[in-house]
Amino acid sequence: MRHFGHLAPEVRQRLFHREPCEFTADSPARLLAAALGATLYSPATRPRLADDILKQAGRGVVSMVLCLEDSIDDADVGAGEENLVRQFTDLAGRPGGAEPPLLFIRVRTPEQIPDLVRRLGPAVRLLSGFVLPKFTEERGIPFLEALSTAEAAGGRRLFAMPVLESPELLYRESRVETLEGISRAVDKYRDRVLALRLGVTDFCSSYGLRRAPDMTAYDVQIVASVIADVVNMLARADGTGFTVTGPVWEYFRVQERMFKPQLRRSPFLEGQAEELRERLIEHAMDGLLREISLDQANGLLGKTCIHPSHVLPVHALSVVSHEEFSDAQDILRPERCGGGVLRSAYTNKMNEVKPHRAWAERTLLRAEVFGVAHEDVGFVELLAAGIPT
Repeated sequence: MRHFGHLAPEVRQRLFHREPCEFTADSPARLLAAALGATLYSPATRPRLADDILKQAGRGVVSMVLCLEDSIDDADVGAGEENLVRQFTDLAGRPGGAEPPLLFIRVRTPEQIPDLVRRLGPAVRLLSGFVLPKFTEERGIPFLEALSTAEAAGGRRLFAMPVLESPELLYRESRVETLEGISRAVDKYRDRVLALRLGVTDFCSSYGLRRAPDMTAYDVQIVASVIADVVNMLARADGTGFTVTGPVWEYFRVQERMFKPQLRRSPFLEGQAEELRERLIEHAMDGLLREISLDQANGLLGKTCIHPSHVLPVHALSVVSHEEFSDAQDILRPERCGGGVLRSAYTNKMNEVKPHRAWAERTLLRAEVFGVAHEDVGFVELLAAGIPT
């Protein structure tokens, strides 16, 4: 699989200076963590789940979570488990070997992990891991131990993606202690933790809050403070950190007009029909776009998504610009290893080799999985190319 792999080769050639790389579920963890992108959640109870998975893969989704937790009623958990086993078996038995996205199951209890791996049988080869809810050290260790047991029994590498969403993490008096415990737990199982996910909806629930469609998670100060502390303690660039993914965006089919002037200025759209402009505007939800940009500015990579229309904006904004790529390459040239300051090739900024090195390394990893846009290609062009006609 690859990001933007659903586009025709000639379209990718027109968009990318360097195309996204190909990867599989067996690729190195560091690459997979960066490549998660827009992780689309789906209730495990959907009756045509196998078809849905392949349909979304054909639209550019590369990671999905099949949820047995908050997205389904308590009474439906058993039926959801049975449906998952049935749908995985269906997918594994389809002729042609169509490759699904990276698939994860969000469970409720540690006991579900080995039980589901056993019940999946040979179809477990399609499973990349489990999402662990309301993760703290005390609650999380049993999940991670169950994952290790299931992996050994199933003979398949399985990853964990803990969700940081508990009230203990939100409350000021217990936050640091909770973060220290989480750090100990995930460090002990470092090889199995692919990424950490933020459960911002649960954070807001603790205070009866819900952000409006024109506000980002960063406008809700109590939530922003948690994100900052999670990044501070768990996403450092010194080799101890983990990939932390962006929070869910709750709204869809919100027609915004704030982005329209940018669309009108794009030379890529000159002479094209107003219909295309309207389709772009419908997909370009201003609040979502701002939040994705703020996710990246605050050290997050990828995003939890609950609607397919969110996937393309996340991926389009994850593509590395030609300017970013140029700066990162200059900073990491072998002859620059001693440090120093140099003018950007775009002659618009200072690149200080030692302080910007970690940024450059992270940028080149993102460039590997999401590609590098041509010099005259930006977000609007990437978005326009990916919207279904």
